[in-house]
Amino acid sequence: METFTTLLVLLMKVLVCATSPTGIPSKSQDLVVATNEMARANYFSFVMLINMSPLDQRLQENVTFLMPKDRMLSKIRMHQNAVSGFLLRHSIPSPLLFDHLQHIPPGSLIPSSDPDYMLNISNKGRKNFSLNNVRITSPNLCTAGSSIRCHGIDGVLFVATDRPHLPACSNSSSPAVAPPLPLSDIPPSFPSPAPAGAAAPTDQEHSPKHGAAAPTDQEHSPKHSGSSHLESLSPGGLLKFVATSILVLNVWVL
Repeated sequence: METFTTLLVLLMKVLVCATSPTGIPSKSQDLVVATNEMARANYFSFVMLINMSPLDQRLQENVTFLMPKDRMLSKIRMHQNAVSGFLLRHSIPSPLLFDHLQHIPPGSLIPSSDPDYMLNISNKGRKNFSLNNVRITSPNLCTAGSSIRCHGIDGVLFVATDRPHLPACSNSSSPAVAPPLPLSDIPPSFPSPAPAGAAAPTDQEHSPKHGAAAPTDQEHSPKHSGSSHLESLSPGGLLKFVATSILVLNVWVL
């Protein structure tokens, strides 16, 4: 009976331990295996950053780590709350061997584990393969696990935050032409000023004088001379004129 009671108590303890949450998440087995491989390759600073970072499911499995060397990491200053973002920028959300990376066309953009940070592929041969101008120097360091790969790189992937803002340039080389003025803005034209000393014309000079007689047709018609009257006479009238003139001369002589 005593033995039965002891076994029952032990069984209850096991059930309580199995059902009670621990509240402390643990690393995946693949991540443990990968960090051991990183340490054997002398990437101790990167392993320390993984241990400092809060456990993120994006870094537990199905990931490729891009690891700067200890000498490069020793030159940067990093706050503890920036470690997670640093690891997300230095990882790809897929387990990729170096041969897989080489099949990506040059100039392609692939996402990092940080959705706001992209990686630009540059492939100039196996010894000159770069991500954002940072070269992979030690490929395929993590291969024991099934879902985590890692490669050594010769630089640090920074975020470009200070970009100069250049003013927009126009492609046209012709000078700018001012827009035409609206009609309401065009100044009115004035007559040229009279020369100095000249009297300005008054309204009386421009208006006709009251009481003046209007010109008649006789004033406008030309005056005819005596010769013009003789030319206008008929032949019978001309004979009468000559006869009359002879009689007048005879009377004047007598």
